[in-house]
Amino acid sequence: MNTVFRKLQVSVTQQAFVLNQALTSCRATPSIQHPVWTAVNERQYKTMPTHGIGRWRHLLPREAPKKKKDRHQMKEILAETDTAYGTLNVKVSGYDMTLVEHYSQYIHNLCNRLGIKVAESYALPTKTTEVMLMQEQGTKMFVDAVLKTHSRVVQLSSLNATACPVFIDVLLKNQPEGVQLSVQEHTEADFHARFKGRPELEGLMAQMGN
Repeated sequence: MNTVFRKLQVSVTQQAFVLNQALTSCRATPSIQHPVWTAVNERQYKTMPTHGIGRWRHLLPREAPKKKKDRHQMKEILAETDTAYGTLNVKVSGYDMTLVEHYSQYIHNLCNRLGIKVAESYALPTKTTEVMLMQEQGTKMFVDAVLKTHSRVVQLSSLNATACPVFIDVLLKNQPEGVQLSVQEHTEADFHARFKGRPELEGLMAQMGN
């Protein structure tokens, strides 16, 4: 009886020791709080301002405002020298806009490969031509067809005189059918031909000036 009682007493003391250790460990470790899940439609930042989120430009130092350049300002026309031409316009025109555009791109790429300086490349306003046809019996005329002429200009500067004949020869050999090619010196009239005339606006500006 005494031995059985002693064994029970030892087991009870061991269990009490284990429970004490468990309680002390629980007190030492912080309690983990599970987050409370709310509904999706509810926002936690209803009372907080949301304007200005994601903006970062105000953190950069302020720069001085850039002056607007006049796009319609005419560039200086280079004069020809003994070994080089001045400013030349390589004009490509035709009725098929695709051919005209591709041929002007070919000229631009060829200039880049040969080291010829391209000042700028631009398109001229499209010109419309109406083909009139007269009736066999009568004097009335009606429009039979409408032709649109598309033009592109590749402006070159300081083209070498020795490379010019080779350059023109290559352009003529690769000229597609139905596309016209012309090379001429750049003038002030060519610059103004880039822009469409607006007689109504010019008339109003003249009235305001008077």
